[in-house]
Amino acid sequence: MGYRRGLHEIGDGLFAWLQPDGGWGWSNAGLIVEGGPRDGAAALVDTLFDTALTAEMLAGMEAATGFGAASIGQVVNTHANGDHTHGNHLLEKAEIIASEASAREMEAFSPALLAQLKAAGAAGQLGVAGTYFAEVFAPFDFAGVTERAPTRTFCGHETLNVGGRAVDLIEVGPAHTAGDVLVHVPGAKTVFTGDILFIEGTPIMWNGPVSNWIAACDRIIAMDVDVIVPGHGPLTDKAGVREVADYLGFIAREARARFDAGLSAEDAARDIGLGRYATWKDAERIAVNVDTLYRLSLIHISEPTRQAETS
Repeated sequence: MGYRRGLHEIGDGLFAWLQPDGGWGWSNAGLIVEGGPRDGAAALVDTLFDTALTAEMLAGMEAATGFGAASIGQVVNTHANGDHTHGNHLLEKAEIIASEASAREMEAFSPALLAQLKAAGAAGQLGVAGTYFAEVFAPFDFAGVTERAPTRTFCGHETLNVGGRAVDLIEVGPAHTAGDVLVHVPGAKTVFTGDILFIEGTPIMWNGPVSNWIAACDRIIAMDVDVIVPGHGPLTDKAGVREVADYLGFIAREARARFDAGLSAEDAARDIGLGRYATWKDAERIAVNVDTLYRLSLIHISEPTRQAETS
C-alpha cells in the first residue's frame, strides 16, 4: 500500500487518509462506509488540522466512495488535539462524538488560541519555544478554522451503529491526552488508534500517566486485528505497537533514574541517550515527555502507586 499522501482503501468498506511525514500536525484520519450514499451510512474518524486540509480529504473521500461532507453522519474525534478536530465545522450535519474528557479539553485549546500563539511566536514574542511553534505549524491556517464542539460524549465505552455495522469506541485515556479513544471495527479486524500510536515518529505525552498509555498499547496487541491505523505515520502491525510501548517504558525508566538522582526535568531530558529511538522523527519531544513524567512523579511522590506512574 505504501506511505503516500491521500486515501488508502483498507478493505471491507474502510479507508485511511494518510499525511506523510507524520510529524507535527500531519495526522491521519479514517472513513467507515456501509452501503452507498443513498441507502447506507458513513462515519469519519477524526478531521484534520485546518479547513483546507480537511476539505481536500473530504473531496477525496467523496470521489472514491460517494460519501462526503453532506452525507457523513458521524464523526469520532479520537482526542482533543486540533490536528484531529479542527475540520469538524465542515461536517455541519454530522454528529460529533468524543469522550467527555476530550470535550472538556477541546474547550481549553481553541483554534483562535493556536492562531494567536503562532502569530506571537512568528513575531518573536514567546522566546525560543514560540519561534519553534511558529515554524513547525507554519503550513497550517488556524485563522480559517471555526470550532465545532462534540454534540455527543461518552465515558468508558460506546458502540456506534454505522449502517448496521458495529463500531466500538474504547476510552483508554488519560494517556497522550486526557480522553484518548480507540475506534475498533471488529468485523473488519481494524482499529484506528488516534495518537496512542505514532509510527516512525516520537510519541508525545501531554497528559499521562505513562502506565495508562502502555496499557492502551497492550490492549491493541490483544485485539483480533489485522490493520492498525495510527494517528501519525504509516499503517502498522502489532510489532509497531510494541515499539511504541517499548519507547514509553524506556523513557519512563530513564526519567525515573534521573528524578531519583535529583536532576531537573530539563537536565534529565538532555542527559537521556535515545539510542535506537534517536532516528525517529521529532526526537526533541523527549523534553515534553520527561517534563510530564516528572510532574506526575511529583504529584504521586508520597503515594504507594508512585512506581506505577513511571513504569
